[in-house]
Amino acid sequence: MNKPPLLTLDNAYEICRQETAKWAKTFYLGTLLLPPIKRKAIWAIYVWCRRTDELMDSEEAQKKSKAELSDRLDAWEVRTKDIFKGEVKDELDSVMSDTIKKFPQSIQPYLDMIEGQRMDLDKTRYSTFKELELYCYRVAGTVGLMTQNVMGIDPAYTNAPWSKSPDPSKAAVALGIANQLTNILRDVGEDRSRGRIYLPQEDLIKFGYSEDDLLQGKINPQWKELMAFQLTRAREWFEISEEGVRWLSADARWPVWTSLRLYRGILNSIERLDYDVFNNRAYVSRFMKFLELPISYLISRTK
Repeated sequence: MNKPPLLTLDNAYEICRQETAKWAKTFYLGTLLLPPIKRKAIWAIYVWCRRTDELMDSEEAQKKSKAELSDRLDAWEVRTKDIFKGEVKDELDSVMSDTIKKFPQSIQPYLDMIEGQRMDLDKTRYSTFKELELYCYRVAGTVGLMTQNVMGIDPAYTNAPWSKSPDPSKAAVALGIANQLTNILRDVGEDRSRGRIYLPQEDLIKFGYSEDDLLQGKINPQWKELMAFQLTRAREWFEISEEGVRWLSADARWPVWTSLRLYRGILNSIERLDYDVFNNRAYVSRFMKFLELPISYLISRTK
């Protein structure tokens, strides 16, 4: 078993911090509100997820055949299993191994996420929301399961002998699904350029908006009604996720509320763009991010 020196481990965590700050600005802001040991673990998990995603979506990946991409995913699955055994190949493996030791957890969500990447090998369309929900669980709902042991449960719910420890898994998965649905709505224009349409075909039919309309970036009343429906659905998943935040340890509630509310704010931005996600990228402004900090803090103390 490889055991990297502490200096290397510290450097690797710093790499994870930098990667999270670069690629997930809204998410990163929330992690800064966590205690150091927890934020470092979240950064390590985020970077593992990003490494997984890049197997399919990086510029290098776009040049590879489906068979080559499948082989990459197979090799990554083997490597992930090795990490859970404590066998590491580089510094980024080492921080994941260290995180797993500090916050023991199941490997299954990690394997499920890799399976979600495999779905992108063959599926570029989703007939129903049920199909899309499975995809969202695998590529994002799993993140909630990966991080729930890092966040922890409030001891107030577990200290008494008669207490039954709550299970926040449903809410954790719901938050991941809500975030992924938000990503899909924000990135409709970008995804169509890669030949992918994640909006369920049944919804396109329901609102009379064709696939050709989407590929052309047509904004008409049908598109706006379709998007309004999708935003409502995403907000419903955020509402489900809210139910579990109160169970979390006190030092995790503020960061989670902040991340939840900021990411949900992207939906508001899509509305302000009048649903034109073909020519604009929806985001939460720096001002709104800092405005949300005290609001989320108050919510975390009252809900």
